[in-house]
Amino acid sequence: MLGRLNHVAIAVPDLAAATAVYRDTLGAKVTQPQTLPEHGVTVVFIDTVNTKIELLEPLGENSPIAAFLEKNPAGGMHHICYEVDDIIVSRDRLKAAGARILGDGDPKIGAHGKPVLFLHPKDFLGTLVELEQA
Repeated sequence: MLGRLNHVAIAVPDLAAATAVYRDTLGAKVTQPQTLPEHGVTVVFIDTVNTKIELLEPLGENSPIAAFLEKNPAGGMHHICYEVDDIIVSRDRLKAAGARILGDGDPKIGAHGKPVLFLHPKDFLGTLVELEQA
């Protein structure tokens, strides 16, 4: 079911400062910020040779990232994203196996313009998992 690692997401309190660290200190190529109101975040992606790093900043106080940053004020790893061939088939298989899908269970369009779902971290060794249709 799992495809390649798409990205690792890091929640940050200040997207501009975090972008500068990756761009200026590590010499990384960083995308322009992208606002995703449906997900409550503003994101940038850092392209690496074999995957991406996503930096997430809360978009408003109701953002799930704002709640994460209350517990982790300096920021930290938020989730890991894997690609799947068919997100609906994957969702149904996971639900049948007892995994919890966050939200209403229906895929939403993510930052790459593709359907995504999030899986409950308690079902995946304490890690929030995002699935993205390849």
